[in-house]
Amino acid sequence: MMKMYVSLFFSAFSLLLVGCPDGDGTGTITFGSTAPPFVYVANQGSNDVSAYTIDGANGALVSVAGSPFAAGTTPNATALSPNGQFLFVANGGGGNVSAFTTTTVTGVLTAVAGSPFGAGTTPNAVTVSPNGLFLFVANGGGNVSAYTITAGTGVLTPVAGSPFGAGTTPNAVTVLPSGKYLYVANGGGNVSVYTIATGTGVLTPLAGGLGNPFAAGTTPNGITVEPNGEFLFVANGGGNVSAYNIAAGTGVLTPLLGGLGNPFPAGTTPSGIATPGRP
Repeated sequence: MMKMYVSLFFSAFSLLLVGCPDGDGTGTITFGSTAPPFVYVANQGSNDVSAYTIDGANGALVSVAGSPFAAGTTPNATALSPNGQFLFVANGGGGNVSAFTTTTVTGVLTAVAGSPFGAGTTPNAVTVSPNGLFLFVANGGGNVSAYTITAGTGVLTPVAGSPFGAGTTPNAVTVLPSGKYLYVANGGGNVSVYTIATGTGVLTPLAGGLGNPFAAGTTPNGITVEPNGEFLFVANGGGNVSAYNIAAGTGVLTPLLGGLGNPFPAGTTPSGIATPGRP
């Protein structure tokens, strides 16, 4: 299935939202940067990234000088650091991640030294922790690669113990706004949950006795967390959306009662999901 993923400053697309934010180190994203808005599109067929400025008057996209910018083989997911300084692209066909610095005035992308950085088999999704310290990549081969992001340069360094085992065919990944927990939607029909070690980014799976991994629908393809971190939603390729409560102190998922309509009907083969301010 061919997908197009978009990174965006100052907007709210259903695929990925990042808005020229500044991270405050607590998982909170604040707005107010004077940088102009940009859109970045990962192009699977041409192995590159298109960059645009957004015309503030009418929303038109204007190509950035030098665009498109070369990426790896079959780029299929993107993520921006909370401060908008770095763009990361998961290359599904190359088993690696391209990293770029972004020019805040022009939107021009410049490859980070050492890029691309090795990942697992078939990287399908990528996300940055709310504090901007860590990058997580869901690899379709069955695990999650974790990296520290070097401040100022964007260089990626694998976290000790990376990659971390996940379920069958991880397709999507997200981090709780608090930065404490990582959630991975596995195409095999469930969601793996991990604690994220403060300062190191090491992932520790929640105990299986707590229900981890947590059952979802058929072929989960997308995952998102509500901005206040209370609810998690999974887009299932089987045609519906699974909804869960998130336990604040443990990260444990509890499905909403079926009497509320859970799972909630969607269209044919849902492939992505987002809530306001969250990819």
